[in-house]
Amino acid sequence: MTPPPRVPVLEGSEAGAVALGPVDGPSALEELLAKGRLRATLTMLGPAFVASVAYVDPGNFATNIQGGAKFGYLLLWVVLAANLMAMLIQYLSAKLGVVTGRNLPENVRDHSSRAVTWAMWVQAEVMAMSTDIAEFLGAAIGLNLLFGVPLLPAGLITGVIAFVILGLQSRGFRRFEMAITALLGIILLGFIYETLRIGPSTHGSLKGLIPGLDGTSSLYLAVGIIGATVMPHVIYLHSALMTGRMAVRDEAERRHVLRFERLDVIVALGIAGIVNMAMLAVAAKLFHTPALSGLTSISEAHAQFGHLAGGAAALAFAVALLCSGASSSSVGTYAGQVVMAGFINVRIPILVRRAVTMLPALAVLAAGVNPTSALVLSQVVLSFGIPFALVPLVILTSRPAVMGAHVNRGMTRLLAWACAVLISGLNVFLIVQQFG
Repeated sequence: MTPPPRVPVLEGSEAGAVALGPVDGPSALEELLAKGRLRATLTMLGPAFVASVAYVDPGNFATNIQGGAKFGYLLLWVVLAANLMAMLIQYLSAKLGVVTGRNLPENVRDHSSRAVTWAMWVQAEVMAMSTDIAEFLGAAIGLNLLFGVPLLPAGLITGVIAFVILGLQSRGFRRFEMAITALLGIILLGFIYETLRIGPSTHGSLKGLIPGLDGTSSLYLAVGIIGATVMPHVIYLHSALMTGRMAVRDEAERRHVLRFERLDVIVALGIAGIVNMAMLAVAAKLFHTPALSGLTSISEAHAQFGHLAGGAAALAFAVALLCSGASSSSVGTYAGQVVMAGFINVRIPILVRRAVTMLPALAVLAAGVNPTSALVLSQVVLSFGIPFALVPLVILTSRPAVMGAHVNRGMTRLLAWACAVLISGLNVFLIVQQFG
């Protein structure tokens, strides 16, 4: 006798109802857990690693190196605070995707007017352009430092590399995640080597964890560091990476998936935080001198690595920069696709999008603009886009009608709003200081 079909059930509010797993037989999660806790954990890790690459993109190289050179260890606390905020923000994004089965732009479209949705899409595309400029410039500089390729051809080669990495998506999300994670691992190894080779001051690093600023210039770089760390496009992306990843059929399984994702976020963003702090501390040790404190060029920093710490240190820096630019460029394109499809329900081939979004970065390279200055400026622009992604995220994850039993609790809500207010306040203060 043929058994009846296994019918999925729906759970959650009308706005956030998602398809759960079959009601009979072992669920996908149970089958995964049956293979062993370690294997299940490793299988569930990945989305936060994809998101974390944006937290160690070439913009971080520019802001961290300038921050370390000009102010020594002073801004280490900004890097730490930005990464702690990133952990909370990325987890909220992932939680929204798991609970509702829809990404953040889709949820905004579901709960906002058409005018608001289109305005959100426009500003998100502006942020995506700033992201692309930083990532393309970084990878192009890396190719130039490693192989002497002129910047404009290096930008075109970067586009080809991004196409190859994005092509892995057609073979399943896991291959794409593994490729991005491998590139993140290379970046981490590079800065572990730099740290061990150069040996930043322990006392100076600990002192740098005490909050403090030194004038408008340090504020400008602090905002840039936050913009380079908490990036708007991956706030949108992380929720999309979680939709459909693991079918669940009851609240217990959903909580289990969320526990896995908390671990994913802590590990991945922890690695990104270590890389960023090592980057700034190494720059502080090498470049915070009367002769080098005004260092503003990544190329000059590479040359000084070779002069002060040896060719191997310079090579590790350039390889890490290239991996950072190539991986974050691919992730940025993926995020742009999520933004367009989510806000305005328009889909174009991802390779077409990559080809179009390359153009502003290539124009910057062709114009001969100082690439490092353009990198830092792009990160400040990105910081202004953070509230437009963060505020809707906090609002949606704080609504019981959207999140059901997984609505933000009081302390989570307080911390999330504190992040939004702090970042917005820094931006307003920067405008006053720069133009007032």
